[in-house]
Amino acid sequence: MATPTPLSASELKIRLDSGEALQLVDVREAMELDLARLSTPVIHLPLSESERWMGQLSELIERDRPVVVLCHAGIRSWQFACWLMEAQGYEQVWNLQGGIDAWSVSVDPSVPRY
Repeated sequence: MATPTPLSASELKIRLDSGEALQLVDVREAMELDLARLSTPVIHLPLSESERWMGQLSELIERDRPVVVLCHAGIRSWQFACWLMEAQGYEQVWNLQGGIDAWSVSVDPSVPRY
């Protein structure tokens, strides 16, 4: 069973600052994204709207670039990341441990917590 690699908020910050070509996939709902977001662009794929974007997944997320999945606390993103690897065959997948909340606490306190 394939599982994503855990990635801390501080490790993600280092990788982003180094210019690594990561694809950040945010699976939160639109209202959550409006409350708190990274300054880095994300691919927004709300889980509740999966029927809307499911058929375009391979166009939305490139298979040959690393993928970091995030949500509020890291649980929904873990589930999505596992599905991405197991059912869709993506190989380079990381899960942001603690989600956007961990980012707010350990990297950027200007990102609101909710």
